[in-house]
Amino acid sequence: MGRVRMSISNRIDSVFFVFAGAATIWLAWLVLAEGFRFGLAQIWFYVPFWAILAYLALPRLHRILTYLYVPDYFIGRTRTSDGLLGDPVNLAVRGDESQVHAALLAGGWIRADDLSFRSALGIIKSTVLRRSYHRAPVSPLLLFGRQQDFAYQQEVDGNPAKRHHVRFWRAPDGWLLPGGIPVGWLAAGTFDRAVGFSLFTLQITHKIDENTDTERDHIVETVTRAEPAATVTVIKDFSTGYHSRNGGGDTIQTDGDLPILDVTAVTGRQDAVIALEASHRRRPAPVMVAAVLIAARAALLLVFGLVAISSGEFFVEFEESGISESEGLAFAIGTLAVFAVIELVFGVFVVMGSNVARVIVMFVSTVSILTYGVDFASGGSQLSQQTNLVGLAIDILVLLALSSNRASHWARASRKDPLAGTPLDKLTVPVR
Repeated sequence: MGRVRMSISNRIDSVFFVFAGAATIWLAWLVLAEGFRFGLAQIWFYVPFWAILAYLALPRLHRILTYLYVPDYFIGRTRTSDGLLGDPVNLAVRGDESQVHAALLAGGWIRADDLSFRSALGIIKSTVLRRSYHRAPVSPLLLFGRQQDFAYQQEVDGNPAKRHHVRFWRAPDGWLLPGGIPVGWLAAGTFDRAVGFSLFTLQITHKIDENTDTERDHIVETVTRAEPAATVTVIKDFSTGYHSRNGGGDTIQTDGDLPILDVTAVTGRQDAVIALEASHRRRPAPVMVAAVLIAARAALLLVFGLVAISSGEFFVEFEESGISESEGLAFAIGTLAVFAVIELVFGVFVVMGSNVARVIVMFVSTVSILTYGVDFASGGSQLSQQTNLVGLAIDILVLLALSSNRASHWARASRKDPLAGTPLDKLTVPVR
């Protein structure tokens, strides 16, 4: 029964996922058209057009396309949050978490902060002002269907645009490398050489040095030099040496060797251990963004409703029905308040992890978007910054956020869900 329910849930999410992508492309076109309508006097409109295209539309399009052609098994490559092939997996580690932390800290590495709104602002500020940020977060890459458990880095000469960094993923229980070799962790280490635009998504991102083997060897060398108890074995030609690109469009090359760093003899650092399960269960950013947008939608409902009421158009029908102006006003305001409260209640349930509330909110957003679309296609009110473009944008952003894989995974794995306790990396998702 659970498997059937999961299949139905997958199909529902797939529909919302694809529809949200199409709606986002429409939104980007509407914003661009609005910019053209006002000419160079409104050139600032091209900035939100670029932001919508680079950070919303293209990533969703990539995720839909990569679902069709990127293999869903281990191929020695990570994936970006957009579904593109990311940095190569170029290091394996044996040892528990405390020993991994101890080895990296001894080697002069610094734990990177988790990516959050505050840390993201910090790295933007450090990059623009060229100030040091030793614990700057790294972007999420996916392996085993989830983002890295933690990451370490070394900033170069206090320049936030240049740094050594390595991401770590705990291997699933009982998982073996191809060839039957057991390891506890897999890692991807690369060197950030500059900040630039992604070739595939047009996003601002770090550009990596193409020789990933140099960074791999640097990680191994720093650890083994500082911790004599750490040993290394190498799987030769683990993957065929190749010249390719990562998710940012940067060229990468490697000889295909995979070092296995054994730190089982290193004294662990329990003080550095983080609660991985707790971090995996943390509310994802898309859920919190959706909650804020739902609250904004409720506020807009009240504002536009009160403006419409103040125009007096509603009272014509009330008068014809024999209802006084005061009674009609009370009824209209009360109705608005009820709908706004219902909106906020669903927003609270979404934040609490209710998958049912998430689906209902996505359905309401979809109906609203389709209503806008039908009205627009039939020659009704034109969408512009003076009319209801903002309302449409909020509906699309809510749908985009709640249909994301991170929001879907988190809601399904909540304790209220029948699948509670299912590891996130075991869940079958509709679109990677």
